[in-house]
Amino acid sequence: MITPHTMQSSKSSLATLTLGAIGVVYGDIGTSVLYAMKEIFGSGHVAFTPDNIYGILSIIFWTLTVIVSIKYVALVLRADNEGEGGLVAMLTLASNAVKDKPQLRRNLLIIGIFGTCLFYGDGVITPAISVLGAVEGLEVISPQFKKYVVPLSLLILLALFSVQKRGTGGIGKFFGPITLVWFFVLAVLGITHILQNPIILKALSPHYALMFIWYNTHTAFIILGAVVLCVTGAEALYADMGHFGKRPIRMAWFSVVMPCLTLNYFGQGALLLAKPETVKNPFYMMAPDWFLIPLVILATMAAVIASQALISGAFSVTKQVVQLGFLPRLRMLHTSTKDTGQIYIPFVNWALFVTIALAVIMFKSSGALASAYGIAVCTDMLITTLLTFYVIRYSWKYPLWLCIAATGIFFVIDFAFWASNMLKLLDGGWFPLLIGGAIFTLMFTWKQGRRIMHEKQKAEGMELKSFLEAVFISPPVRVEGTAVFLTAEPGTVPNALLHNLKHNKVLHVHNLFVTVRSKEVPWVGLNKRVEIEALGHDCWQVILNFGFKNDPDVPEALQQITGRGCELDPMQTSYFLSRDTVVPTIGSGMAQWREKLFAQMHHNAGAAADFLRLPNNAVVELGSKIEI
Repeated sequence: MITPHTMQSSKSSLATLTLGAIGVVYGDIGTSVLYAMKEIFGSGHVAFTPDNIYGILSIIFWTLTVIVSIKYVALVLRADNEGEGGLVAMLTLASNAVKDKPQLRRNLLIIGIFGTCLFYGDGVITPAISVLGAVEGLEVISPQFKKYVVPLSLLILLALFSVQKRGTGGIGKFFGPITLVWFFVLAVLGITHILQNPIILKALSPHYALMFIWYNTHTAFIILGAVVLCVTGAEALYADMGHFGKRPIRMAWFSVVMPCLTLNYFGQGALLLAKPETVKNPFYMMAPDWFLIPLVILATMAAVIASQALISGAFSVTKQVVQLGFLPRLRMLHTSTKDTGQIYIPFVNWALFVTIALAVIMFKSSGALASAYGIAVCTDMLITTLLTFYVIRYSWKYPLWLCIAATGIFFVIDFAFWASNMLKLLDGGWFPLLIGGAIFTLMFTWKQGRRIMHEKQKAEGMELKSFLEAVFISPPVRVEGTAVFLTAEPGTVPNALLHNLKHNKVLHVHNLFVTVRSKEVPWVGLNKRVEIEALGHDCWQVILNFGFKNDPDVPEALQQITGRGCELDPMQTSYFLSRDTVVPTIGSGMAQWREKLFAQMHHNAGAAADFLRLPNNAVVELGSKIEI
């Protein structure tokens, strides 16, 4: 029975989630007002006339409407993978939808993983351009502050990355209110100037966008590379669905974010109509002199929040691709005892900081970084549209004509933005592509190297059941306790067992041969966590299943086998791991340089014991060499 109390509680929870979505999901797109209009009119491609101001504003408004409101909020948010969103979740849905078409599935996998790699390129540009764009407000206060913009931006970024290890839980609760204040200020600034020049509201009509494109086709194509700045962070809508849910994200967009962004952009347009000289920084010049310093501080806080959301996203995506087997194990620290999704990955944190700092030093301004921005995000938008087609066609079973119509329009629009941004390739667009390409090389080298290793181990390994039968013809001494042998391939004798028998000449009373598998779903419930098969002589084959958002915890998962013939006493359980050393060889496999790269990645991979949450005082590692 639904009572007034439960209804009130539900409304309170929805309000809290909506406020959280405003802070985390929309921080990035909320800071685009800092630089989007400045870059469009500052490019020199658009003649400064009232009709062109109407045309550009109309293009911005309808870009927000079509790409964000219709494509992402209305369509893409429907494609959830057990409540989770993002490119990895969409890739999983699409690949599962075409699992009966192996070649197509492989191609989609390559495309999707490449899109995931570009996320890191986007993850470098966004904090750099957001923080620089905010701090550049100091130049409006006084040109003398220009020399402090880069050092101050680096200092802010260093402080931001230094506190990551403390987790986002403590500071996260302030994100929503601060960002809500930010959007309120955007709306007030915009309304102030719209009231002074209300004729600017004519630009809400798509007529002005269409007329601008019709009479300035070449110019319109070129400036799309700057217009895309107004939808930065659109992918975050989908990526953060698992944290907040569809309804709060939709409510936040239509009730707060979209109206406030529209008012601010139109306010900037009204200001440009009245004072064309403000084109050098229309956002900050909307504010009265007395409010400039508070606005710079508020904008910097909003930029930090936008960056924080992306950094947290980078941790989450990295965890997912590690679970899917595209990157080696990395040291992950949990920063919350309640929310397992809050993690900190030191290597990713400081690698991001170094690369972002390099971007700030190289490009020096948000204007220069705007040239580097766009290619990565537009490529991801294209990939999302492509994957969506396969989901709605092969998973949802919609008619072909409807699937083509639904995704075809978005594909044409995304392609136009992508093609325009490719014009910026030599001006800085190469930077995020270089980052994405490097990570893509690492991922597929790791994936292929692991496959070659497993094939080698399988070819050289012995069949477990027949091996145990041979061993128990003349059994070795049995010692008290349980031995857990971790093995990559179920049914194969682990090297650790061979070494244990050879050197220690004993076998434990109970023996578990455990294989950890990562499924292409976000979560695997406890009812599907464990598969167990009795091998006789108090030996069992166990398969533990985890989703790519689960935290692998082998001791905890093994507690589920209690009552199935095997009782685990944590004080008498030892975990045996094979510590493999990879030796590159000339011949079949990968190119020599990739084999050396894989060997180095394998050597530097995080300890399996830490990744699988094994107790440090109960782990025995036995080494072996594998030639690939």
